[in-house]
Amino acid sequence: MFILSLIYVKPNEEADKHMEQHMAWVKAGYAKGWFLASGRKVPRTGGVILAIGDRAEIEAYVAADPFTVHGVANYDITEVAVTTVADGLDILKSSSIKAQ
Repeated sequence: MFILSLIYVKPNEEADKHMEQHMAWVKAGYAKGWFLASGRKVPRTGGVILAIGDRAEIEAYVAADPFTVHGVANYDITEVAVTTVADGLDILKSSSIKAQ
């Protein structure tokens, strides 16, 4: 599993200009089966996406995010080898095992 942490490097007003494109990109990540959960940080300094899949594909996809392309946000990608999960979250555990 991957934690994609977005950190805004430009003001929120600049992020707002690209939000519609970014959200289309997020929805496409869900359609690919890579994204499991996402949302804004509180306070609004960026966002977080929980993702599964191949690291190289995830990194390439992050590079195509309109926020990345327009220099609005930087990403920190953390890989987590999930070993224990709550009922119903087995996809997190199996995706970590495949990544090893």
